[in-house]
Amino acid sequence: MAKIIKIPTINDQTGSLSVIEKMLNFSIKRVYFIYNTKDMARGGHRHKKTKQLLICVSGSCDVFYENNKKESNTFLLDKPNKCLCIEPSDWHTMQNFSKNCVLLVLASEYYDKNDYINERY
Repeated sequence: MAKIIKIPTINDQTGSLSVIEKMLNFSIKRVYFIYNTKDMARGGHRHKKTKQLLICVSGSCDVFYENNKKESNTFLLDKPNKCLCIEPSDWHTMQNFSKNCVLLVLASEYYDKNDYINERY
């Protein structure tokens, strides 16, 4: 089930430092980011194996998810110290990107087109 996790952050007079360390239940094999989106949704799939961690490092976006237990929710990602963990079985769609949105994704698997499931539950 998708869940929000707060990223440990150190704040001082020089700024903020957020660290992702020893908090993932997977090894990172792929890193990518989504930006310059027009007014369109991204995603619209689930996976066979890939776990993902989504972080909006700039701006904001909504992430809708639904799982095989028919649980669903929409999460607002609007701070770089807040991330969303997505399990392989979580159907997810990213939308409502702000103009300056940069969505960083850390993934447990290398890209494999056969890992994508485009059918919703």
